[in-house]
Amino acid sequence: MLALSGLFLAAFLAATPVPFNSELVFLGLLAGGWSAWSLVLVASVGNVLGSCVTYGLGRWLGHFRDHPRFPIRPAQLARAEAWFARWGLWSLLLSWAPGGDLLVAVAGLLRVPLPLFLALVTLAKTARYAALAWLGAAAFGVMAG
Repeated sequence: MLALSGLFLAAFLAATPVPFNSELVFLGLLAGGWSAWSLVLVASVGNVLGSCVTYGLGRWLGHFRDHPRFPIRPAQLARAEAWFARWGLWSLLLSWAPGGDLLVAVAGLLRVPLPLFLALVTLAKTARYAALAWLGAAAFGVMAG
């Protein structure tokens, strides 16, 4: 149980502004014989919850949009909103990739509806860990069950 808790924590932190990597922990447990499906489940839940923290930070920052010291100028924010209106929702499918935490924070800042955010991010994060399990199982010669 301690190993799965460690994976959960690693996956959670990896989806927040804290610089962390969960893939090495995931692959280490997979190589150690842990069930791929349990690893995918634990890592995905942790990573999605970490993304919810990042999303929440973005929403919180949105309260300061009109503050004179807000780091994004109104014109930049308007361009970001227009870009996100066109590509942003679907870009959340890349929330697993490097830089994905920025997409998640912007989704919060721009107040993407939480159910839609959760659906896209859960799909992306779970697919990433499933692919990692498949590749890891092939590399380590372990069963994916």
